[in-house]
Amino acid sequence: MVRVGVIGAAGRMGQEVCRAVLGAPDMELACAVDVRMAGIDLRQVVGVDVNALQVSSHIEELAERGVDVAVDFTDAATARATLSWCAANGVHAVVGTSGLGPEDREKAAAEFAESSANALIAANFAIGAVLLMRFCELAAPFMEGVEVIELHHDAKRDAPSGTAMRTAERIGAARAAAGAAPLPPDPTTDLVADGARGAVGAGGVHIHSVRLPGLIAHEEVVFGSLGQSLTIRHDSYDRTSFMAGVLLAVREVGGRPGLTIGLDPLLGF
Repeated sequence: MVRVGVIGAAGRMGQEVCRAVLGAPDMELACAVDVRMAGIDLRQVVGVDVNALQVSSHIEELAERGVDVAVDFTDAATARATLSWCAANGVHAVVGTSGLGPEDREKAAAEFAESSANALIAANFAIGAVLLMRFCELAAPFMEGVEVIELHHDAKRDAPSGTAMRTAERIGAARAAAGAAPLPPDPTTDLVADGARGAVGAGGVHIHSVRLPGLIAHEEVVFGSLGQSLTIRHDSYDRTSFMAGVLLAVREVGGRPGLTIGLDPLLGF
């Protein structure tokens, strides 16, 4: 039985993770941490019986409760602290928080290389989103242009999303590995409105962020080449779409030394 602690347990994703862990026969929800709801009975937050588990305000309770794996869906600053604390205290970490960049991954890799615990950081835990990024890697060397459109709910803090940034990184890396020419420079010379061409991610990939009420998490990658286009799209209509990937990571992280990036290695590619 894997004892799981959830950081940010009262957040939208945190609540869903709590419910998923409670429904997994091989896991036990041993600790819930969220400074906003400290002292409150967790059942009031997640809406299901959790054996009177109260929300804690401090991460140290993970150690006090003998947690094996900590799951963090909070914000970048909190996730950085979670990773460092887990590495120092021998608790495996699964992190899906947006806003962590290459420097954060390098720091976590160094910390967990010296730790008895392991970590997994993923931009997206939806299996379909992982497949989208893999399909984009396959297509990238063969198409002459590409742009990413990511669409999320209107309460999302960061833009572009971590998934979009990671998609651009992987497209750029796939093109470089295949010896494909760099993406051509943007020919736009007259910007009628600032930002109309979006942000520019790794490898020169343009990224456009949409924020609207009613959305959850969506990404569309449009490739273009002479006389043709290829569109790859993934839609998460509910946060439950991420839970299969989260539970897979919780089950696997203990057997993967150091830092693992993304769900790809867990899926065999």
